[in-house]
Amino acid sequence: MTRPEVSPELLDSLDLADPVLHAENELSEVWRALREERPHYWHPPKGDRPGFWVFTRYSDAMTVYRDKEHFTTEGGNALATLLTGGDSASRSMLAVTDGDKHTQLRNVLNAAFSPRRLKSIREAIRRTIDDLVRAAIDKGECDFVHDVSANIPLGAICGLMDVPEADRRYLLGLTSHAWSSDYADAPPQESWQAKSEILLYFADLAQTRRGRDSDDVVSLLANCHVDGRPLSDADLMSNCYGLMIGGDETGRHAISGGLQALIEWPDQWRALKEGTVGLDTAANEVLRWTVPSLHGGRKASGDTVVNGQPVKKGDIVSVWISSANRDPEVFADPDRLVLGRTPNKHLTFAFGSHICLGHTLARIEVEEVLDSLRTLVSSAEQTRPERWIYSSILHGMSSLPVTLTPEPA
Repeated sequence: MTRPEVSPELLDSLDLADPVLHAENELSEVWRALREERPHYWHPPKGDRPGFWVFTRYSDAMTVYRDKEHFTTEGGNALATLLTGGDSASRSMLAVTDGDKHTQLRNVLNAAFSPRRLKSIREAIRRTIDDLVRAAIDKGECDFVHDVSANIPLGAICGLMDVPEADRRYLLGLTSHAWSSDYADAPPQESWQAKSEILLYFADLAQTRRGRDSDDVVSLLANCHVDGRPLSDADLMSNCYGLMIGGDETGRHAISGGLQALIEWPDQWRALKEGTVGLDTAANEVLRWTVPSLHGGRKASGDTVVNGQPVKKGDIVSVWISSANRDPEVFADPDRLVLGRTPNKHLTFAFGSHICLGHTLARIEVEEVLDSLRTLVSSAEQTRPERWIYSSILHGMSSLPVTLTPEPA
């Protein structure tokens, strides 16, 4: 169910930081024109917001991600914060911290993603996924976002954090409003309230984990030392918040978008059903195709050059994953879903030192959903138009009405 395609001729009038633009329009032709004709596009200031660089080619995205000497996340890692004065969690949350502190925090958090813990979470979420898919089949028409995909990543990330079962539905309601909205005119205080409540929740939970010998994320953070000192309450809260938002949103939108893509590409649905593509390869293509994160942001910490384009110290730079993942210089036939695509070095999780911490978890979630669908579902049909979330950072649906036909017993 297609959204209107924006003409590249309108480029100079577009506001690429506007959530409404991304929710209500398709920008494929804009990205194509930018890659081919204006790969280093200076986005003009809008109102009281500064201008910023828009990089749309894969090679330029990689150059920015690799250059830690000249680009920093400490002013924010997305336009929503970079254009409004910076991120309040700078030098506190892993995603917007650089240098030694980033390395030490990442080492602490990596301990939560042990093979033993990931194996346990994979087994648990597979049971959950099968139950959700069977229930969706039984409903006749279901909303795949609300009935299935919204319930999977939350369970996985809450498993890593050992969040009590009774609190998980409450947290789901908060995470879905922290960085996006279901409506164009949602008041900004709704987002800030959701963020504040997530932070306060983890502040309280962390107090119960101090002194506890466990490998869940909250316990690891509550009892670790960075630069020889215990982590402050602010650092602890912000890193729990970052992991919760990143771990929930990426998987949820990839799962919903993955089912819609399989409906739109019946030959790939058959390939999945017949087992002619591996689950790991198929999941990787779903992640390339769905692009749960539209862009990544950086601020130039010094004068530099990106593939011939001078960038000045203090400039804001955005690299558009939604474009780089469709760059024909890297991906053959990029506008086609190919579950057997290999190699497939997409940038859905970014790259380098700031690669998404939960990328392994997200891949597990998508793999298990694909395996459940091919095992339990003979066909799927979208019954009514989907609704897209309003965000300039995240890309996904708030509703996807479908019917799932079961495999014969």
